[in-house]
Amino acid sequence: MRVAIAGAGLAGLACAKYLVDAGHQPIVLERRDVLGGLVAAWKDEDGDWYETGLHVFFGAYPNMIQLFKELGIEDRLQWKEHTLIFNQPEKPGTYSRFDVPDIPAPFNVITSIIRNNDMLTWTQKFKFAVGLLPAIVRGQQYVENMDQYDLLAWLEQQGIDERVNSDIFIAASKALTFINPEDVSASIPLTAINRFLRERYGSKVAFLDGSPTERLCQPMVDYITARGGEVRLNAPLKQIMTDDEGKVTGYLIRGLNGAKDEVLTADAYVSAMPVDPLKPMLPKVWQEKDFFQEMCKLEGVEVINLHLWFDRKITEIDHLLFSRSPLLSVYADMSNTCKEYADPNKSMLELVLAPAKDWISKSDEEIITATMAELKKLFPQHFDGDNRAKLLKSKVVKTPRSVYRALAGTQSVKPTQKTPIENFYLAGSFTKQEYLGSMEGAVLSGKLAAEAIAQNYPASKVSRETAAVAR
Repeated sequence: MRVAIAGAGLAGLACAKYLVDAGHQPIVLERRDVLGGLVAAWKDEDGDWYETGLHVFFGAYPNMIQLFKELGIEDRLQWKEHTLIFNQPEKPGTYSRFDVPDIPAPFNVITSIIRNNDMLTWTQKFKFAVGLLPAIVRGQQYVENMDQYDLLAWLEQQGIDERVNSDIFIAASKALTFINPEDVSASIPLTAINRFLRERYGSKVAFLDGSPTERLCQPMVDYITARGGEVRLNAPLKQIMTDDEGKVTGYLIRGLNGAKDEVLTADAYVSAMPVDPLKPMLPKVWQEKDFFQEMCKLEGVEVINLHLWFDRKITEIDHLLFSRSPLLSVYADMSNTCKEYADPNKSMLELVLAPAKDWISKSDEEIITATMAELKKLFPQHFDGDNRAKLLKSKVVKTPRSVYRALAGTQSVKPTQKTPIENFYLAGSFTKQEYLGSMEGAVLSGKLAAEAIAQNYPASKVSRETAAVAR
């Protein structure tokens, strides 16, 4: 069966991968000339990579890890020491670590919290543990019910004090969702914590050994095309065509460079676009349906990713770092963490600016200047005095609408992969799935969309129907 998929990000490519596994023929359409969507990467004039985001893989990403195994590329994940590392702005140049011992969950994470004396007092640790008990004991259903509260309100309900919020949850909220605790749905960080507390290596992180476009997305394309699928770049979706009843009759692809528009027909259709570009594409006949009206309440969050190349090593740490800066979320020295970006003498810091709502319209120069001021606070030894580190070059990648904005109440309006339209499906981390607006969520959504299609259109049934028509 032929399935047209709009979007060659992780969700669209995962959907296509699992469709070819089920015996179907997917055709993936990507509007740009690069794979990856929200994990896209490019090379600059010097041959250095820059990316849409700082892409980190967690041990609590089972679908992503399984995908790497199925593609035969699991050796491309560079697993780091099992620890979480926070900057200590009040003690510039120092770090606080939550080293997780290799013992069963949840005792490993609990031990890491107990051992850390830099950020939390014993009283705060006790209140923190007691506050998390409902999420641990009552499980995922409790976590999902907490979507009615923002994280700050939930913390106050649990009696967890402001110091825990400022030291841990602000950093976690910005890292997971790019917004602050007073905005984010409590169910989002609770979902992550629940995973970390239930899975032995859930909080362990890995970096890819190169750019996501080449080292992850291209192997997915190779897998798909080797099994009869197709992936087309520079094929922007112009219109979702329907009949009077609302059933999809084709995708209208915009012709580029003077070429005519093209109509692509298939048996089933998938949108694997982010929610924001999908909304204006919705045919008028669909717009009165509750399913799509609820979905339209979702919107993407602003994200800014920065790349700063320096003339020396700023840090030797081979890991993800939580900055605890009011401007920055997380960062890593990619010259340490990523094989392809390695440099023994110089640093390339990749940093996430969050929340980015007030910065997305500012110039690159303003953003870099503000970021350098924050780095001076974190690394005074490199940016004070006569022998200061020199910024060799920089790249600022702005995504005005990235993953969905995970506000309180948004979990309930996330759409399922199967829609009310008989032959139209959705994939994307904004759809219903048990993970966050993340790479894992995108891959799982693509898998769930493929499963929904396979259930409605079994490959054996399609083959018999095709053979009957041929006779």
